[in-house]
Amino acid sequence: MKIRFYLLLLVLGGALQTAVCAQTSNERILVQLDKVISQKEKYRSEREAAIEQLKQRLHYASSNEEKYKLCGELFNLYLHYQADSASLYIKRKEYYNSLQRHSDRDIEIMINHAEVRGVMGMYNEALAELQAINPHQLNSPNREYYYFTIRACYGWMADNTVDKTVQKKYLRQTALYRDSLLEIIPKGNNHQIILAEKLILEGHPDKAIPLLNKVLTSSLGQQEKAYAFYTLSLAYEAKKDIDMEVYYLAQTALIDLTSSVREYAALQRLARLVYHQGNPERAYTYVSCSMQDAVACNARLRFLEVTEFYPIIDKAYSDKKAQEKRLGRILMLSLSLLAISLIVLAFYLYHGMKKLSAMRKDLSQTNKELVAVNKQLQQTGKIKEVYIARYLDRCVSYLDKLEQYRRSLEKLAMASRIEELFKAIRSEQFLREERKNFYNEFDKSFLELFPHFIRDFNNLLTDEGKIEPKPGEILNTELRIFALIRLGVTDANRIAHFLGYSLATVYNYRSKIRNRAKGDKENFEQEVMNL
Repeated sequence: MKIRFYLLLLVLGGALQTAVCAQTSNERILVQLDKVISQKEKYRSEREAAIEQLKQRLHYASSNEEKYKLCGELFNLYLHYQADSASLYIKRKEYYNSLQRHSDRDIEIMINHAEVRGVMGMYNEALAELQAINPHQLNSPNREYYYFTIRACYGWMADNTVDKTVQKKYLRQTALYRDSLLEIIPKGNNHQIILAEKLILEGHPDKAIPLLNKVLTSSLGQQEKAYAFYTLSLAYEAKKDIDMEVYYLAQTALIDLTSSVREYAALQRLARLVYHQGNPERAYTYVSCSMQDAVACNARLRFLEVTEFYPIIDKAYSDKKAQEKRLGRILMLSLSLLAISLIVLAFYLYHGMKKLSAMRKDLSQTNKELVAVNKQLQQTGKIKEVYIARYLDRCVSYLDKLEQYRRSLEKLAMASRIEELFKAIRSEQFLREERKNFYNEFDKSFLELFPHFIRDFNNLLTDEGKIEPKPGEILNTELRIFALIRLGVTDANRIAHFLGYSLATVYNYRSKIRNRAKGDKENFEQEVMNL
């Protein structure tokens, strides 16, 4: 059971893959056909240019023989393009033939009349013209032309007849003339195509298909290729293979339209198939194109074929367009509601983002302040670390010196050297040296912490007011006062006590330097503290 189930899955999978591949292939060729239909005017212009070139040659032709031949070429170009013009050039052929009559040309002109009347739907007149001819008295080209035309004429009449009995009669006649044509036509591509057509109508499409595929491998003209493709579509129609029928009808239609043929059957048959496959828009395009061409060519049969099916496709197309319009309105309404919702949401988000931006700004400012405070704290910590270490060291050194000084005084006292003792006690040399050493230590420590202080401080002053220490000095009095201010000692009493100056002297120094400031004098000391 499992094996059977797997086999069934394989068969279904293969069938599905084949269907998908065929659909993809058909879609490609149908898109190509859509493009050709949209460029139909370009191909029409090319055909008109070819016709105009022949007309110019006819105008300048010197012999009646050449003019008759050119009128025949123009007749062939107009036959499936504009039947009325084709009739005009038959009359011109009659005229040039009358100047130098040939019996074979008389027959050719009679068949021309029948052929163009068949295209225009004048079947009785066409048959009357053909039945007046005895095919056994014709030369080989005219006999082949005769059987080809009369077979086509009976085929058109069968297609245009509602009465089934009469239709069968016409189909029998078509088959008889097809057989006659097969007997006389030389072996070649046309013979094989007509034979394949016979096999299809006799119920043997599987025999016809390889025959036609072989024909397509040989060198063919556009008209022969279109004939082969169309016959292949009939074979696949008989086999009920819709995808392949669509493919070969599309191939035929491509040749018809690129050749700017206006009397054709492939495109309207293709319109029916794509309609039944659920594509009324494409079917409408094809049937509209077919109707326009049939009217322009004055091909009555093709026009009737189109008008028979046109209302059905037109209604389906209109219904679909109406449904699309309704869906479009619903979609537009939905999009409008969505747009309004998005606007409201955007408005809400805008205000939310605005608040968030303000909060971010506050946080950023707070962060900057914290960074500045942290930096200041780090600096303060570094200052404390440096100065505590230095001043602990200085205190120990000072205690040692005091001990040495005490011992020197003790020695003088023990030696009863009273005069020298009083002299040492009264002397300020010891204090001056210690104060000098103390300021040197302060200056060194400060410049270790702020190595660019002198340069940065002078940048705050005018060029005339800049201060530079004298040779041998590290900092002078003015710089030392503002070094203390940079360290946060702003009280004048503490500065005066630290430097051993009077309060008035410190005020004078501070005021003198402030007056030399480049910028705002009131904020000068604050700027110094920020160095």
